[in-house]
Amino acid sequence: MGDRDFASTMTSNINTIVAVIDDDEGLRESVEHLLSLCGYGTECFGSAEEFLSSAATSKAVCLVVDIQLGDISGLELARQLLADGYRYPIIFMTGLTDENIRSQAEAVGGKAFLNKPFPAKMLLDAVKAAIR
Repeated sequence: MGDRDFASTMTSNINTIVAVIDDDEGLRESVEHLLSLCGYGTECFGSAEEFLSSAATSKAVCLVVDIQLGDISGLELARQLLADGYRYPIIFMTGLTDENIRSQAEAVGGKAFLNKPFPAKMLLDAVKAAIR
């Protein structure tokens, strides 16, 4: 990404909040840092339960969610959000390559399915497409 493209991306993302939900603190912080560098605001959560308790006040327009979160999976989180009336575009991340999981992610509104590790540009492109 050239300097002009980067500056344009940062300007266009001001006030766009992306929630990052991952129980891996290092990955969560890396994704937060990448998004922040590109001008996105972030809200970060270490579990599905943390996000569910904040969903009513969240300013996020898009979610980046790990499939394997612990007690409540990323897929279960998406199902619960739908049941509660929330319609977030969701980008799922996973270390699994199971087609059944990919199908379930699409069924609950997943806009992208990223296999870890993934290039930064792939995540940024998915976020941009999800919030259009």
